[in-house]
Amino acid sequence: MRWFKALATAFALAATVSAQAITVRIATAFDPQTMDPHALALLYHSRIAFQVYDSLVGRDEQFRTEPQLALSWMQVDAKTWRFKLRTGVLFHDGTPFTVDDAVFSVQRAMTPPSQRSFQLKGVVAAKKIDEQTLEIQLEAPDAVLPDKFVNLPMMSKAWCLAHKVEIAQDFNGKQETFAVRNANGTGPYSLDRYEPDIRTVLKKNPRWWGWSDKRSGNVDEVVWLSLRSDATRLAALISSEVDMVLDPPIPDVARLKSESALTVMQGPDLGQQYLVFDLAKDELEGSDVKGRNPFKDIRVRRAVYHAINVELIVQKVLRGLALPTGAWLSPRVDGSLAELDKRLPFDPAKARALLAEAGYPNGFSVTLDCVNVAWREAVCQAMTAMLTQVGIRATLRSLPTNQFFPKLTQATVSLVEFGWTPTPDAWASLNGLFRSYDKGGFGTFNAGRYSNPRLDVLIDAMRVEPDPTRRRAMVATVLRFVGEELPSVPLYRRTLNWAMKKNVRAVQWPNDSPELRWLRVQP
Repeated sequence: MRWFKALATAFALAATVSAQAITVRIATAFDPQTMDPHALALLYHSRIAFQVYDSLVGRDEQFRTEPQLALSWMQVDAKTWRFKLRTGVLFHDGTPFTVDDAVFSVQRAMTPPSQRSFQLKGVVAAKKIDEQTLEIQLEAPDAVLPDKFVNLPMMSKAWCLAHKVEIAQDFNGKQETFAVRNANGTGPYSLDRYEPDIRTVLKKNPRWWGWSDKRSGNVDEVVWLSLRSDATRLAALISSEVDMVLDPPIPDVARLKSESALTVMQGPDLGQQYLVFDLAKDELEGSDVKGRNPFKDIRVRRAVYHAINVELIVQKVLRGLALPTGAWLSPRVDGSLAELDKRLPFDPAKARALLAEAGYPNGFSVTLDCVNVAWREAVCQAMTAMLTQVGIRATLRSLPTNQFFPKLTQATVSLVEFGWTPTPDAWASLNGLFRSYDKGGFGTFNAGRYSNPRLDVLIDAMRVEPDPTRRRAMVATVLRFVGEELPSVPLYRRTLNWAMKKNVRAVQWPNDSPELRWLRVQP
């Protein structure tokens, strides 16, 4: 009954707020895990952290880049950019945001164990030019550098030093720091309290620099509830105990759309799901095949691809609320061609033949790791059955988020269902997912530790290519190469579903993240 106590406490808290104040209660299956803005690079973390912390560069309603803490930026020469910072910005503790804070934040994000370092590869240094100008120095030209400063939160240097959090939390090492449950940003909302796996309470920051924008909403407080149970989230929404659910149960979406008191917002997901193979270990951990790792053989990886009937999963498990994909990045990502979206056919006979050809006529056993959220678990259950039918005896292991996500970045998986949400520029995704891993920010989310020097050269060359046409061609080349190598199997892109009360208005970005600054409650 933990969820009931959490709801009751949250409602009691909301009742104490002034009658004029507007509170919105949002329920989701996922907990943000930490308030340290550089410790993680996960959607469920950024949904909250980026309401509290601003970045230099932001996005508008159409998901296009726009100024945030940086008013403008320009390329001084091939290896130097300068950002003109907004003046008069205050942190939540009342201290001013300065260029020194920006320099500190860039350096903090670049320094391990920050999981934001992967997006800053190529940045050599951040330097103060004057009281309003930040200079970024590069090891090589980077035509899309400003995009790297979207989702790169700015922190207070003084606050970090005072609380001994000048280095990002080691999330994988389960480190506890002051920044895990406390925050001091410049964003539209300040952190009132964070109770892991229960709730997060955000209060409107009346001194935020952006409230004069005509797009601004009117919400004074957001109570963010972590409710893993589908039934609990649904019941809370139907009974008006919450105002908005970011991940309503898929089997109930059609019914929710018919509820007169509710609105269901839907849109295509920029991200997608994959199956990722362990390609590093010489022996597949936990398998009945000893002394070998079957996944190192491309024929076995192709067998897995042919064994999964994604069309059936989308139809039966996801109720049509997804799109099967053969691409590794959405066609909405610059350079990812629609023609790459065609899947290999579902062909279990071909899968069995490939396994036999690779030396596994009797198949082998493997553990499939999956996060314990209902719709993803249901898909993983279907995939384990399909794999078993061709001789790959898969055992499903469902894990809570605080155990599952570290396994991805630590690469302690044999076979894992994995979701990724890219940015419109492809480089950060290709670097994070397919570049050979090192602790300095290459391959941070390369969960199978796939490594190919030829591909590394292509990805690195893309980062420094200034010509947009040539850059797009390089993206397509990399994605075709990945399609030949199959370090992972692309599965599907979801239809995003947000269910909310009729009087709630929101902007739905394709990365499944609500911007609370635009959230509005109608009288």
